[in-house]
Amino acid sequence: MSLLTVKDLSQSFIDKTLYEDASFALNKDDHMGVTGQNGVGKSTLIKILTGEMIPDKGQVKWQNNVSVGYLDQYAKLSPGVTIRGFLQTAFTKLYDKEKQLNDLYAEYAKNGDDKLLQKAGRVQTYLEENNFYDIDTEIEQVASGLGLAELGFDHDVSKLSGGQRSKIILAKLLLQKPDVLLLDEPTNYLDVSHIDWLVDYLNNFKGAFIVVSHDYDFLGQIANCIIDVDFGTITRYTGTLKQALRQKNANRDTYMKAYANQQRKITKTKAYIRKNKAGSRSKSAKSREKQLAHMDVLNPPKNNRKVRFEFPYVATASNLLLQTQNLVIGYDKPLVKEPFNFSVGGDEKVAITGFNGIGKTTLLKTLLGQLKPIKGSYELSVTAKIAYFKQDLAWPNNNMTALQYLQEEFERKKPKELRGALARMGLTAQQAMSPLKKLSGGEQEKVKLAKMQFEPSNLLFLDEPTNHLDTDTKASLRKAIVNFPGGAIIVSHERDFFRGDWVDKTIDIETMND
Repeated sequence: MSLLTVKDLSQSFIDKTLYEDASFALNKDDHMGVTGQNGVGKSTLIKILTGEMIPDKGQVKWQNNVSVGYLDQYAKLSPGVTIRGFLQTAFTKLYDKEKQLNDLYAEYAKNGDDKLLQKAGRVQTYLEENNFYDIDTEIEQVASGLGLAELGFDHDVSKLSGGQRSKIILAKLLLQKPDVLLLDEPTNYLDVSHIDWLVDYLNNFKGAFIVVSHDYDFLGQIANCIIDVDFGTITRYTGTLKQALRQKNANRDTYMKAYANQQRKITKTKAYIRKNKAGSRSKSAKSREKQLAHMDVLNPPKNNRKVRFEFPYVATASNLLLQTQNLVIGYDKPLVKEPFNFSVGGDEKVAITGFNGIGKTTLLKTLLGQLKPIKGSYELSVTAKIAYFKQDLAWPNNNMTALQYLQEEFERKKPKELRGALARMGLTAQQAMSPLKKLSGGEQEKVKLAKMQFEPSNLLFLDEPTNHLDTDTKASLRKAIVNFPGGAIIVSHERDFFRGDWVDKTIDIETMND
């Protein structure tokens, strides 16, 4: 029996059908990846599976007594709770058992009832079988693997950054060891070494999992089956991601041929009906009309809107846009042992790598003048003009539409120009008029990239611009950076994004802490 059975699932959103009469199953040993372009309903599917959303139609049935763990990015982190304390809540049931054990021993000390001692023995056995006395070791292993140990186990969870917050929630979920893991973009705030650790963890996970990810390098290493959201339905493929994509392309070719053949038949049949409806062949025409009415008409293929944009450029006569001199960054104390000494030439592309929380975003904020250096200095060319992409999805008002947001940012721009920028990012007219909170993470990032089309610059600061973006959009983004005549500093945890010879310099902050 399957752990999860989804039957005849249908879900519509605004003006589009995400899936219709879709069915699939999750089996005991399935390590399932979820693929699809931005906005096709992958995150919506996870919400339906957890019960957070009720589908328009269909059945979602979990096997009885199956424990399901969901990566909830909005879990509450209370002030005053330490990292260790929060992670210990993953073992609440075992700590309750320990309290029961202590209470039994205390009661036995009072009256000497041997039945209490026997009961305590059973509780003791339960704790040992569930590795209660190895909890601290487990916590330290997972925390180290995800890069939380560097912060200190006494660190207040309410003071964690967005990325650190995501990591501690993921760490608690992994420590709980449910029968099934549901993970939506788990690598968004992980650096290369921590992604490698998560790959190893998931490959050794004894349960089943469903993982949504646009990081195909990651997904290709962990999945033994794929469900792909496309064509308004959900298709399951057995095998690796490469095998699934190969089969998907073959299926698409078959579908396109079948659709074209059916359209030709429909056109020919309609022409016959029009020609013979009132003549001697009217009976035959009516028969064909009935056949046409009962035909299972294939949906037209949905062509994903291609992203095509460029970063506007402001000319500069300077060959050197940025130079640091023994720059030390941090807040109360330095984040990096070695000072920064690097430069960005007029058209140089510089990659910044290193684990999450080590100081990549802090470096950008320092160079933007938002934070003061602890020591050292930096110098920007007098003609340098910066355009900055922030990694968070924070908006002045989540209820405003994408078009309203751009209109407030650029009051002198005509709505037609703003709509054009959103369209170049692959967003539909309906999405442009939808509240930002209703858009997927990838669609929200596209709104931010649309905004940058009205910010002429000669130096780009891009902080994790690939989070939430699908493969095609990432390729378009890379092309826009490469074609940008100015300089760029790019922070990204995705190895695939930096592949090729388009990066002129790589600054690995981790090596500066060795």
